[in-house]
Amino acid sequence: MRKRKILAWILMLTLASGLAGCGSGDTQSAAAGDDAAAQETADEGALSDREVTAYVGTSIFESSLDPVKGAMSYAYPFTNNALLKVNPESEYVGDLAADWEISEDALTYTFTLRDGVKFSDGSDFDAGDVVFTYETVRDHQANNENVDLTRLDTVTALDDRTVEFKLKECYSPFFDTAAMLQIVPEDSYDSALFDTMPVGTGAWKVVQYDTNQQIILEPNEYYFGEAPAISKVTLVYMDSDAAFAAAQSGQLDVVMVGSSYAKEEVPGMELAALETMDVRNISLPVQEEHTATDASGQEMTVGNNVTSDRAVREALSIGIDRQSIIDNAFNGVGVPAVNFTDNLIWASTDDYEDGRREEAEAILEEAGWLDEDGDGVREKEGLACSFDIYSPGGDQDRYQLAAALAEDAAQLGIQIHVKTAGWDEIVALQAVAGVVWGWGQYSPTVLYSLFESDLYLTGGYDNVVGYDNPQVDVKIDEALSANNQEDAVAAWKEVQRMADADYPYLYLVNIQHCYFVNENLDISTETQVPHPHGHGSPIICNMGDWSWK
Repeated sequence: MRKRKILAWILMLTLASGLAGCGSGDTQSAAAGDDAAAQETADEGALSDREVTAYVGTSIFESSLDPVKGAMSYAYPFTNNALLKVNPESEYVGDLAADWEISEDALTYTFTLRDGVKFSDGSDFDAGDVVFTYETVRDHQANNENVDLTRLDTVTALDDRTVEFKLKECYSPFFDTAAMLQIVPEDSYDSALFDTMPVGTGAWKVVQYDTNQQIILEPNEYYFGEAPAISKVTLVYMDSDAAFAAAQSGQLDVVMVGSSYAKEEVPGMELAALETMDVRNISLPVQEEHTATDASGQEMTVGNNVTSDRAVREALSIGIDRQSIIDNAFNGVGVPAVNFTDNLIWASTDDYEDGRREEAEAILEEAGWLDEDGDGVREKEGLACSFDIYSPGGDQDRYQLAAALAEDAAQLGIQIHVKTAGWDEIVALQAVAGVVWGWGQYSPTVLYSLFESDLYLTGGYDNVVGYDNPQVDVKIDEALSANNQEDAVAAWKEVQRMADADYPYLYLVNIQHCYFVNENLDISTETQVPHPHGHGSPIICNMGDWSWK
């Protein structure tokens, strides 16, 4: 089954105003009949013009809306468009680009742009805007962590409707980049202003931004596509508990909720459990405990003497029961996962059977992990088979997942202590303890981030487990430098197969994003694109298609 990826933003759609009542009319009077017909027409118009207030989580308020700084790099349009976009079948199709071609050596990408496109300020879109956007990101790469243009040599406007990119070296994910980087106008770009009030070619424009309160959107009258059916959308800042309470009181039209709410009932609303490519997993440090120096020159303790034993990592992967964990943690909402999902062409999705407890126990015993004192926890040379897993504070779903894993792992004689911490603390501990992660994106460069040995201890969230396999490094280079998609995909699949054989990450569930939706609102699930990891926002990917029933 194809999994739809829907980002985790919570949409609450409040009714802007009540609908006008239907006129009863006077059947004995032609004038009264005309009045009734007019009233019915007005009612239909009122329904189509009904406004929407949406809670899409707080992340949209916590980061810039400026594409130059990495906003909305999920390969779908919102206030701005990219050259390409993702369709519901997880394929790249044209957006601002009408056509494109790639040279045989894969060093030159040429895009022919769509005619008749304007920005939301009424100015014309042309090739110069594409050149400006790409050069600005490339020259200020540190400001955009989502789009990597370090291999871009030149970008040139051959004419108003043709843009040519030349790469310094083959870089197979560049086509992904063309779908991730949305275009801003050269003439009116303002780095400070665009954090909250971007100007773009998308279906929506920001008309008001109140920090940590609301973002008000209206249709872009210059949009080149079909105009949205909703006249106004307000994104509201609040926490998820308050959003659910507001939904229960009838104030909301859509609200994203955690899996713990999936069995609840909300009057006038229906639950939509939407499939994603958003995977939850646990990082397991693969190096033994030792002192190392990070990129800043600071000495730190890294590694873990329990998870560094491959036998422990393998036993966990094959011995746990993922469906049972999902049932306990998420009310059964989600799909067992042992890798990335099958709606990504580069993902390695070979069949895999878990719950092999006897086999897992035999692996542990052969490796010397025994429960000789009968306390339920295995030991090896005086070391208990016990380690910590951290969940980010405030994320109840991730905590529940880790707790359910700990309960299941205890049956294997493996003791897991589940703790919560802020992200700053987690970054400081990720080299010595397990962490509950959420990943999911269209670009296979996530595999580079996970497994490239040179990234260990360089800061951020790259290769947190300390994975170091020269053969995998070679295969990553092969994938990145491939001059055609077929070879690149084959190499990426091999990267996963080779690395997964070492079990550096314990994949658990491909989550489903749950939304309560007003029973009278159609969010057009058939045009929702597969959603990557994104803390709720991707549900707005097709907001231009939403309508009242």
